[in-house]
Amino acid sequence: MSCLITMSQKELHRLEVIQKIRDERLSVVQAGELLALSRSQVHRLLQAYDRDGPAGLVSKKRSQPSNRRHSEEFRNAALDLIRERYLDFGPTLAREKLIELHRISVAKETLRQWMTEAGIWVSRRERKKRVFQPRGRRDCFGELVQIDGSHHWWFENRGPKCALLVYIDDATGKLLHLRFAGSENTFDYLHATKAYLQQWGKPLAFYSDKHGVFRSTHPSKKDRTSGLTQFGRALYELNIDIICANTPQAKGRVERANQTLQDRLVKELRLRGIDTIEAANSYAAEFIADFNTRFGKQPRNPKDMHRPLADHENLDGAMCRKEVRTLSQSLTLRYDKVLFILDPTEISRPLAGQKVIVCDYPDGRLEIMHESFSLPYRTFDTLRSVHRAEVVDNKRLDDMLSIVAELQAGREQQRSKSGPRRTGQKDHMFGIRDGSTANGYQKRGRKPRTDYMNDPAVIARREKVLLRQPAAE
Repeated sequence: MSCLITMSQKELHRLEVIQKIRDERLSVVQAGELLALSRSQVHRLLQAYDRDGPAGLVSKKRSQPSNRRHSEEFRNAALDLIRERYLDFGPTLAREKLIELHRISVAKETLRQWMTEAGIWVSRRERKKRVFQPRGRRDCFGELVQIDGSHHWWFENRGPKCALLVYIDDATGKLLHLRFAGSENTFDYLHATKAYLQQWGKPLAFYSDKHGVFRSTHPSKKDRTSGLTQFGRALYELNIDIICANTPQAKGRVERANQTLQDRLVKELRLRGIDTIEAANSYAAEFIADFNTRFGKQPRNPKDMHRPLADHENLDGAMCRKEVRTLSQSLTLRYDKVLFILDPTEISRPLAGQKVIVCDYPDGRLEIMHESFSLPYRTFDTLRSVHRAEVVDNKRLDDMLSIVAELQAGREQQRSKSGPRRTGQKDHMFGIRDGSTANGYQKRGRKPRTDYMNDPAVIARREKVLLRQPAAE
C-alpha cells in the first residue's frame, strides 16, 4: 500500500546513507562519520529502517506540540490581560508591560504569534492599504452640507496664522459660507452657523470630522444630552442632524475645496492687501460669489432641501452655550468662578432651589433663563483683586496692602477648568484683569531715603519739633 511521506533534507540524506549501508557500499563507521552520529545511533536508524522502511527515519516530533510549551491557562491569561488593557499595544510593548506590571514573562515572538492567532495583532505586511472608493453627490441642494476648519497662513507673512471655517454643499459643490477665525472653537462655529442659517435656512444634516466641537470624547452618563457637545446640542434644538466622518477621505468634497482655497484665496487676499481677520471676513462674500460661478454644479434634483425656522425655534437662543445651574436659597449661583446674584422679583423669588439655564452667547452676552423668562442679576467676581484707594493715611495698612497686591500680581489666576474656552467670544465679563489697575490704583513705588529727608514738608516739621525742645526745657 503506497502512502505519501514527508521528509526533510536531513532525513533524505540519512535515507541515502542507510541504503548504502544495506547495499554494502558503506560501513557503519563511515556512515557515522558522514552523519556525525555514533555507531549506536547508526544501528538505531538501521533498525528503524528495517522495521518501518523510509517512514522509520521521519522524526516522531513532527506536528506534535513541544514539551516546553506554555499551558493553555497561561496563554489565555496573558491574552485576556492584553484584550482588557493593552488592546492597541504592539507585541514588544505588551510584553514589557506584562513583565513590569503583572510578572508574566513570555518571549516576544511567542506573544506575537499568540496575538496574531487571536486576531489582536496584524503584521505590517498583512496590513493592506485601505481603498476609498468615490461616493456620488447628493441629489438635492441643502441635503448635506460639509463643514471643516482649515488652519493655514492665509495672510502669508502679513498676518497671523488662522483658521477658515468652510461650509460647502455636497450636491452642487458651492461654497455657502466662509468665516476666518483664530482657531476652530465652539463660539466661532456658533457665529458662522448662525449666519449660515439666517442666509440659507436649515439643511437636513451637517457632515464634519471628529473634532471636539462636533463630537464629545467623554460623554457623561448622567447628562440627558449625553454624547452631545454644545454645538451638537444647538443643532439638536433646531432639528438638524450632524454626522461625523471616520476618515478625511469620507468628506473629500470639503477637503479638496480647502486645497483650492489655500491656492486661490491666499492669492486674492494678497492682491487686495488684506492682512486682518475682520477685513478677510468682509471680503468672503465677494469671493464666494466668484467661486460658485466658476466651480458650482447643478444638482440632479432642483428641489431645495433647506427648511425655514419653525415658529417655536429660537435661532439666537439655540446658538449659545448652555449650562444648568441650581439656585441657592439666597437666589445665587456660580458660573466660571463668578457669583451671580438674582434680583428678588416676583418671578425669581419662588425659584430658590430650582434649576435655571445659563446662556453664554458668542457676542459676550450672558442670560439666566427659566422657561422663557430672562432673570435680571448682579455679579460678583471671586477672582477680583483687593480694592484700594489712591491715598491711605495709615502706614501699616498701606504697607500691608502693598504686600497683598504684590502677592496677587504673582499669583496665577484662571477660570474654571471645566468652563468654556472663550476663544472666539468677544466683550465677555470673564476676562481676568489686574485688580490694582482696574480699580484706578497706580503703583507709586518706594521713595528713596534722600528724597524723604529733602522733602520740604518733612524739613518744616522737623524744624518745628526742634524749636519746641528748648521751650520745653
